[in-house]
Amino acid sequence: MWAKIGKFGALTLVAAAVPLARPVMAKVIGTNQPAQSLTRERIATLPVRERAAWLAYLTRSEATMRADRASLAAELRPGETPPPPPIAKGGGHRAAPLDRDAAWYASAEAKRIGDTIVSFQTPAGGWSKNQDRGGPARLRGQRYANDAETMVLDPTNFDAPVDRFWTFVGTIDNDATTHEMHYLGRLATALPGRDGDRYRASFVKGVRYLLVAQYPNGGWPQVYPLEGGFHDGITFNDNGVALVAMLLEDVGEDAGYRFVPADLRAKARTAVARATDVILRAQVRQNGRLTGWPQQVDALTLAPISARNYEPRSIASGETTDILMFLMRAPRPTPAVRAAIDAGVAWLQSVAVYDVAFTRTPEGRKLLPKPGAGPLWSRNYDLVTGKPIFGDKDKSIHDDVNGISEGRRNGYSWWMDVPKRAIAAYPAWQARVKG
Repeated sequence: MWAKIGKFGALTLVAAAVPLARPVMAKVIGTNQPAQSLTRERIATLPVRERAAWLAYLTRSEATMRADRASLAAELRPGETPPPPPIAKGGGHRAAPLDRDAAWYASAEAKRIGDTIVSFQTPAGGWSKNQDRGGPARLRGQRYANDAETMVLDPTNFDAPVDRFWTFVGTIDNDATTHEMHYLGRLATALPGRDGDRYRASFVKGVRYLLVAQYPNGGWPQVYPLEGGFHDGITFNDNGVALVAMLLEDVGEDAGYRFVPADLRAKARTAVARATDVILRAQVRQNGRLTGWPQQVDALTLAPISARNYEPRSIASGETTDILMFLMRAPRPTPAVRAAIDAGVAWLQSVAVYDVAFTRTPEGRKLLPKPGAGPLWSRNYDLVTGKPIFGDKDKSIHDDVNGISEGRRNGYSWWMDVPKRAIAAYPAWQARVKG
């Protein structure tokens, strides 16, 4: 096998060493296992001193879901047929832009979008995902969330919800909740008078939601109130925890959010400190050495867990990047934070590959030789061997992306260049904190 040193100082495979055109060499190396829900039975296994806080959290979550459902039902008269649910729209949050000039957020169009966002806020204070924020406001009795992404009753599908008609009712997945709050914050700034009051109130309600949804150990589930399965895991996937922590950090520092009550700003600062602590505890060690972070970890044990059928337990390069970007924001990082950043960047450098591209072919996307290309990173790395791994819809885990089904290869970012952001930001961070 050939190898060379890349520009990040990493020992990386030359394209000729990657088993690309010989799929017979690809192997199935395991089967993905489902993540566990947060339950009373599992909480009972914790040390006695920890049980009360977790039981209170679970009880509050259950009560919150009942209240959310009751609130929706109360909007309809007895026997009245509810309106159809919202239509799913991937990337629908882009209809609520965050990059316009300040004057635009005082416009009628900006306020119309804000009104739609406020209308879809759940009674608990969060938002669902994949909805057109530029569309019409929620109708009376209309659900807060779309139908499930899969409406097929399939117990083998890790993503099958308990209730297909009540799912992701409050989530941080796909930038949900944090994006809506950032948009409302811009309206609040542009509309300092009475016209902005409803947007400020909605934002503050969102802050309370995020604080209540935070686990006793500092993490956040993907969905709150809890929905079960991998959704109960502390979710670094798609930048979930990092986006929440950064938003609350801005709230705590009065960064444009001085309308938030002082007691909530103080609680936001505490929440960020707790989130940082659980992030440090969740960093994966291999042979005693810190590496990167998983896509999600178990709420109670902080062990890496799976998500959907094709998302195995792993060290994840994209999520590691997101976490590093959050940690590098700290103005006065502790020695533990510095060590985590140094180790995380070093790990990303060590697994970068060159001279290959994840490109489209007549047989779907494949990893193929391309001299001069790179660096690239696999999305997932095995927790034991540290080598790239790839999941398929049937829960099989493979050692070669070219060996999984064409549909799954085309529908997921198995190889990416996102970690370049963290590596590029690292020298300036070093100069700031060590200079």
